[in-house]
Amino acid sequence: MAGGAVSASLRTLVLLLLAIVSSPLAGRRTAAALSTKYYDKKCPGLQPAVRSAMARAVAADPRAGASVLRLFFHDCFVNGCDASVLLDDAPAGEKGAAPNANSLRGFDVVDAAKAAADSACGGPGTVSCADVLALAARDAVSLLGGPSWAVRLGRLDARTASRDAADALLPGPASNLSSLVASFGAKGLSPRDMTALSGAHTVGRARCVTFRGRVSGGGDDDPAASIDAGFAAQMRRACPDGADGNNVAPLDAVTPDRFDNGYFQDLVQRRGLLHSDQQLFGGGGGGSSQDALVRKYARDGAAFASDFAKAMVRMGNLAPAPGTPLEVRINCHRPN
Repeated sequence: MAGGAVSASLRTLVLLLLAIVSSPLAGRRTAAALSTKYYDKKCPGLQPAVRSAMARAVAADPRAGASVLRLFFHDCFVNGCDASVLLDDAPAGEKGAAPNANSLRGFDVVDAAKAAADSACGGPGTVSCADVLALAARDAVSLLGGPSWAVRLGRLDARTASRDAADALLPGPASNLSSLVASFGAKGLSPRDMTALSGAHTVGRARCVTFRGRVSGGGDDDPAASIDAGFAAQMRRACPDGADGNNVAPLDAVTPDRFDNGYFQDLVQRRGLLHSDQQLFGGGGGGSSQDALVRKYARDGAAFASDFAKAMVRMGNLAPAPGTPLEVRINCHRPN
């Protein structure tokens, strides 16, 4: 009789805990609620676990670092940093949006980092997918030779994602300087933040479909976005007419897998692969403050690294809209 009562009590407790973990929260988590010490007591092994998972992934494939960094950007720009980009709800969700479809990768790397976090923290339900992604992006940058920074934690995960929002809010490869400034400004990020964050293109690749028009000479009639002739010829060979639009070329042809200031050196030499890249140098007219900033980053890698780290913290503070249903997802690909 007593044993049966204890078992019933345990079952009730387990069900209650599951309900707490699974229940959606009306999201009002703001940047002020985030803290670098959020998991210090509940899971002190979290950050080493995520970094170890990322180190294994980057050692196996350096492109994994750039892919995870891009996932974080594309997540935060759509209703804040809430891991909505990880949800498997295509075609209605963010994965099916034009800037994401057929190009986002690294989901398996985030899954491995989440599994490592759950193992370090005593099981699922403690660490959100959004926090894992924020840590993984930071570690991706530092493992590729870039800066590190203290990540503020305590994010929750969205239960839904919106393809329409992703299509509307994510800057595209054909964006001009004014639209880039406006897009980042709508998120509370300054033109300086925008320029520093664009330096993430110092690693990774782009698909032919995103730059073929620029390097062919048929799609870039803006004098401010002129292209070095030798570089254009090189990229035409990498992406010839008739080639699969999903073929890729490095965004920084010199050091494609090292996080450095090579991207800005490329821009000064008119070797930006994407139209939106080259707009950062020349897009505001000769002698602009924008051009001066690119020149500064091109000659001073430490200044770029410092500004990039600060801008990543600010972008990582972007919170979901008030009223967004939030939770700590057990599986990053679907709501609880």
